[in-house]
Amino acid sequence: MRFARVGTVAFFIDYGTMVLLTEVFGMPYLISTTVGFIVSVVFNYFASMRFVFTHKEEMSRKREFAIFLVLSGIGLGLNDILMFLGTSIVGIDYRITKVLATAVVTLYNFVSRKLTLDAR
Repeated sequence: MRFARVGTVAFFIDYGTMVLLTEVFGMPYLISTTVGFIVSVVFNYFASMRFVFTHKEEMSRKREFAIFLVLSGIGLGLNDILMFLGTSIVGIDYRITKVLATAVVTLYNFVSRKLTLDAR
């Protein structure tokens, strides 16, 4: 449940940033989705490590952060590929594609972080 709460807030940060940058500032959707994802990852790191996952005592915070960044980078790549395929190839509105891409990336995030960063 804590993962879902943090993820929900991160989604609104991500989605809101993307829509704001695209609709208000005219930024292309692939750039705005990347910026929104990165902003939400920063929030997600601090919130997840504080409220969701238990720190592995044998892992330094630097290593923990590095692993989180690598996993997030993979998630960003997956997100951007899905956004491009859904929007530019299939023709689905970028706002709808983002919801679908987020569902896939959320599953990836939970599994990858649980396996590598959680001490439980």
